[in-house]
Amino acid sequence: MSMSDPIADMLTRIRNAARNRARHVVVKRSKVCTGIAEVLKREGYISDFDSIDDGRQGQLRIALKYGPRGEQIIHHLDRVSRPGRRVYNGVEELPRPMAGLGIAIVSTSSGILSDRQCRDQKVGGELLCTVE
Repeated sequence: MSMSDPIADMLTRIRNAARNRARHVVVKRSKVCTGIAEVLKREGYISDFDSIDDGRQGQLRIALKYGPRGEQIIHHLDRVSRPGRRVYNGVEELPRPMAGLGIAIVSTSSGILSDRQCRDQKVGGELLCTVE
């Protein structure tokens, strides 16, 4: 079975695992999913991730992060740009989720970056998802 949107699959698996208070979640590995995981780790939404070689495409094991009393760090994880409707924004039009407390993940010519890094480097691109 081929998957038409691996990014949406990754975000759904993370969303469901966080809702169930799972410690780890396993997703299919791709360059885009690895880039999204790097941004989530850099911004403090997940604690770590590592690559698992399964002889085929490979998998990413993502260790989810929770607050000191077990509360969720990731409340909302929304896919913005979809295969049927791509959303491109310049650096001036990038959203600020939760008035700057959340992040937007953007695919740029410099790689996959958070909205803060895009503003620092003054680059825009495809708005993949928002995290709150």
